Amino acid sequence: MTLILEYRDKIQKFYRMNAVVILPVLKFMLAFFALNGVNTMMGYMPRLDTVTVVLVASLACSFLPAGCLTLLCALFSLGHMYALSLEMLLMGACIYLLIFLLLLRFAPSDSYVVILTPLFFALKIPYVIPIAVGLLGSPLSAVSVACGVIIYYVLTTLTGSAPAIAAMDEKEYVEKIKFLVDALLGNKAMLVIAGAFAVTVIVVWLIHRMSVEHAWTIAMVAGTMVNLVILLVGDLKFDIHLSLGSAIFGSLLAILVAKGIEFFRFCVDYGRTEWVQFEDDDYYYYVKAVPKMSVAEPTKTVKKINQAKASSQSSERVREASRPRNSAQGRSAAAEVDEEAGQTRAIPVVRNASCADAGSMQERSARQSASGVSRRTADRPTQGMTSGGASFGGNSRMVMTERVPRNSDASYRKQSSLPQREITVGSNQMSDETEESDGYEELF
Repeated sequence: MTLILEYRDKIQKFYRMNAVVILPVLKFMLAFFALNGVNTMMGYMPRLDTVTVVLVASLACSFLPAGCLTLLCALFSLGHMYALSLEMLLMGACIYLLIFLLLLRFAPSDSYVVILTPLFFALKIPYVIPIAVGLLGSPLSAVSVACGVIIYYVLTTLTGSAPAIAAMDEKEYVEKIKFLVDALLGNKAMLVIAGAFAVTVIVVWLIHRMSVEHAWTIAMVAGTMVNLVILLVGDLKFDIHLSLGSAIFGSLLAILVAKGIEFFRFCVDYGRTEWVQFEDDDYYYYVKAVPKMSVAEPTKTVKKINQAKASSQSSERVREASRPRNSAQGRSAAAEVDEEAGQTRAIPVVRNASCADAGSMQERSARQSASGVSRRTADRPTQGMTSGGASFGGNSRMVMTERVPRNSDASYRKQSSLPQREITVGSNQMSDETEESDGYEELF
């Protein structure tokens, strides 16, 4: 239900934002279908029965008030009547004048109802009109619905009488008019359906205005039942040849359309009904308040990040990570930068330099010689020798100088030349050799 309410709110919001465009488009479509319906039903004047004329007239109606569309449809139908006979034009003009006076007196704002009623009759779903108009209109809208029914049956009656009128002599004016009047007054279906629709509009309007729960649903069902009962009684009395199946199907469709109208116009939550009582100097007030169903519009929170501050913090962390990794602070900073970058790096364990293991020293010497670090090695006989805190035994290769710092408290110094000693044990010779070095070396 929440999702449906969200879609309803989006549709309503879209309509409010684009009503300036949507309303002219809807009026253009209504005018186009109405004028085409008149041409299809009658079609006696070829000049009016063209797509170009219909499009131009529909485009003009899209920017004019609703009454202009009603007047234009009447003019189109009168033009077709004139092409058929002058007597038919006179009869149609009198009927339209009477309808115009009724609408102007009782329901001047229901011009669209007069146009929609014949259209729904042509679509074979006329039972939607009284239910929908009763929910959205007023009691005087019953006059508009009845006038729409009369217009539809006048057009169908005149169209059905066209062959008989055309067969009469041109000078038989009285006979033609009498024939048309008898055809209109003898159409019992027009009178029964116009009365049933008018009563249905009033019943639906009265019930849906009541303060009972689910008043709109009760009004739909009650109006449908009243309409069916009046039509069935009229069919039994005047033999109007009503199709019971189409009446039931049209009534069910009318209820579905009315439920859609209720969802957009009167969607309330009776479970949260409140009763309010207050007074002023003259009256006591007892108010029943029923809240509408609504969904809170989701809000988007935009978080602004200070780019300068973020870049300075990132630079500071990079500087901390660039410090020697043998200190605890440097290692933790590097680990933090690696973690922010989405990488996992094992912090190497720094050990004190120890030459106790000749194999490890050989591996370390091979790695550093591959990286281009100069070293001095010497073969040593199997006699003990201690240098820099390490003891060697047997023939082995001894690393005298190491460029990699051993621990966190190693000290460095810059020197331009550093004498290094090469010891040859096998021949009992010792020689000093000076080598230029521009780097930092560790003091053992």
